[in-house]
Amino acid sequence: MIQNTIIKRSSYLAISLFTLMSINLQAAPFDWDGLEKQKIDLKLPLLTVQGEKGLLACAYVDVGTCEKTGEACAIVSGVKTHDDMLSRPVVALSSAAEALGVTKGMSGAEALALLR
Repeated sequence: MIQNTIIKRSSYLAISLFTLMSINLQAAPFDWDGLEKQKIDLKLPLLTVQGEKGLLACAYVDVGTCEKTGEACAIVSGVKTHDDMLSRPVVALSSAAEALGVTKGMSGAEALALLR
């Protein structure tokens, strides 16, 4: 009986600590330093974030053009703000972005860390 109570309390403690750590990780603001955000207002916004090594953009931007110019570009879709871009997965990328370590499925924030 006492052993079951200890196990239950340990489980609750572990879950509580994990929850607190998750909340703290989510609450940390993204560091936009060194990145240039651009927005063009259309029916849906055309969004880009330019880093020194490449570009994170919404689906308005064509990866094929970036392939022709040799630019590192990663695309996220279904975004309306620059903050939305951080959590959305990369759905397309140029070979130059791939060479920097960007992969499909990684978050926009992860891609920006490599394109910064």
